[in-house]
Amino acid sequence: MNKRSIPIALLGMSFLYLSACNSGDGFKTTKDGLEYRIVKDSASDQRPVVGDLLEMHITTRVGDSVLFDSRKLNNDQPLKFPLAEPAFRGDISEGFTLLTPGDSAVFRVSLDSVRKTGAQLLPWMKPTDKFQYEVVLVSVKSQETARQEMETQASRQKETDEQLLQEYFAQNKLNPSKTASGLYYQIEKEGNGSIAQQGQQVTVNYTGRTLDGNVFDSNQDPKFKHVEPFTFPLGQGAVIPGWDEGVALLKKGSKAKLFIPSPLAYGPQSPGPEIPANSILVFDVEVTDIK
Repeated sequence: MNKRSIPIALLGMSFLYLSACNSGDGFKTTKDGLEYRIVKDSASDQRPVVGDLLEMHITTRVGDSVLFDSRKLNNDQPLKFPLAEPAFRGDISEGFTLLTPGDSAVFRVSLDSVRKTGAQLLPWMKPTDKFQYEVVLVSVKSQETARQEMETQASRQKETDEQLLQEYFAQNKLNPSKTASGLYYQIEKEGNGSIAQQGQQVTVNYTGRTLDGNVFDSNQDPKFKHVEPFTFPLGQGAVIPGWDEGVALLKKGSKAKLFIPSPLAYGPQSPGPEIPANSILVFDVEVTDIK
C-alpha cells in the first residue's frame, strides 16, 4: 500500500486528514485548505515534526513571476531552517509535515490568507492569486541531532580556519591579537573615546572582504551604493557574532582589522555568491560614534 493512500493520522500525525477530492490539475487539499501535489514520493517514513531542522530546496512564484529560488541564492545548496508551527490555516508549514526526505512537491497558498496575517503584498499581486511553492525535502534532523552535528562541524571548521589564518598571517607578516573565541584583531589606530557597552548604538565605517581579497561590501566604496555610516546596537545580534565581539574591543575613533573565522561569521550558510559557505571574513572597521 502506498503511504499516501492511508489516513495521515495512522502514520503518527495528529488527525490531519487529507481531502478525498482531487482538482483537475492534480492538486489535493488538506482539511485546513492547503493545496498540494506530491511530485516524487520516496520510500521513507521519516516525517518532520515542529522543531526539526529541515534541509530543503524551495522555489516560490506567483503566476509566472519567480519571487525566490534557493538554488540560485544559496549556491545550489539547500536551505536549513527549523520547522515552525503553522501561522494560519493552510500555511505552507503544514505541507512540510506531509513529506519525507527525498520527496518533492508543489504547494499552493492563497495570497489572501497570507495578507490576513499582516504581510504586505506587492502592488501587482491580487488577493485571488496564489503563492506556489516548489520544494524538495533533502533531510530531516531532530533538534538534538542537528545540535550535535553543528557542534562537531563547527569544531572541525574552527581547526581549518585557524590553519588558514596562520598561513595568511605568515604570508602577510601580521601579528594580530586573538580572543578566546578565535577572533583575531589588529588595532591600527587607537581612539581616544570610550569603549561601547552592550546595547549602545555604534556607528562605523567598514569594508569587508574574503580571505582571498575579494571585497564583498563597503560603505566607503560608491559602487556598493550605500556610502552612509552604518549604525547598529552592540551585542544584540543585529550583526554577525564576530562584529559584536570585535567592535566591543574598540574605542570611539579607533581603526582596526577584524579577522573573523567562519563560525563567528555565516558558518556553513552562504548569504550570497560573493561569500561562499565557511568563509573567513576580514573587515577594516572605524568606530566613528557611540551613543
